[in-house]
Amino acid sequence: MDRIERFYRIDTLLQSRRATPLALMIEELEVSRATIKRDLEYLRDRLCAPIIWDRALRGYRYDTTSEDNERFALPGLWFNASEAHALLTMDALLSQLQPGLLGPHIEPLRARIRLLMETGDHSAAEVIKRIRIISMASRSFESKHFEVIASALLNRQRLLITHYNRRNDEHHEREVSPQRLIHYRGNWYLDAWCHLRNDLRSFAIDAIEQVEPGNNKARHVSEKRLDETFTSSYGIFSGKQKYKAVLRFTPQSARWVSHEQWHPQQQSHYDEQEHYVLEVPYANDTELVMDILRHGADCEVVGPADLRNKIRQQLANAIKHYT
Repeated sequence: MDRIERFYRIDTLLQSRRATPLALMIEELEVSRATIKRDLEYLRDRLCAPIIWDRALRGYRYDTTSEDNERFALPGLWFNASEAHALLTMDALLSQLQPGLLGPHIEPLRARIRLLMETGDHSAAEVIKRIRIISMASRSFESKHFEVIASALLNRQRLLITHYNRRNDEHHEREVSPQRLIHYRGNWYLDAWCHLRNDLRSFAIDAIEQVEPGNNKARHVSEKRLDETFTSSYGIFSGKQKYKAVLRFTPQSARWVSHEQWHPQQQSHYDEQEHYVLEVPYANDTELVMDILRHGADCEVVGPADLRNKIRQQLANAIKHYT
């Protein structure tokens, strides 16, 4: 019986009795007294199990008065891919935060996450060393801006921002009602109601040059409308779905793309030539164009015509650099 299996047997014994004598644990698990003691110590110290010795009942039990007892559960034999990614991503995001309002709470939270990552003889340090999350194309931003934005978001307060529009190389002042903070593809975005445009807009946090709290309460936008606007179409530059891109990938490229999710409502099939055809809803094509171009000659835009022409023009402009 390995150590992880013993943990689960100990948990079962503790859950099935008012108190479990040490002698019973030794008999059931067929290990020494010292081994049981080490296992109990590990469960308490590393996995935060609320195990106590009950003098009156002369046995070990879970402390029912502990806050940890209500939420304690042993982790799986190890984490699956999505769970490992989630824990490592949380640890990476927390490590990147600059000192600020959350400073005193960050390290205790990271410590708890690392305790969850430790299973058996695998230390958190070894897990982090061997499994890494690499965030590409992430952009730096003023942490003080993030703190003001997050505070206004939670306090339902308007913000006065100066925002840099990279596409037009222009600076705009806006009064906005913050709705959500989104971490997407390694970068932070603010979904907000723009009182100038009288509509929902998304602002890259790193492009916000100045920000200060406003005097008015934030306008409330329903979750349904936010989802319809920001998650029903393609990417962070989305809006209400207007178009559907039909993309045709070569059989070789399909080996990768067929396993990718470009959109929750995407549809796909293989045509007669074994090309992979992907249909993706979108509103604004900014991000979609970038993803299509990264596949080069392996992707053909079948429609709509405007998107096809835009890709053709982008490729023609690129060729000019090599003639």
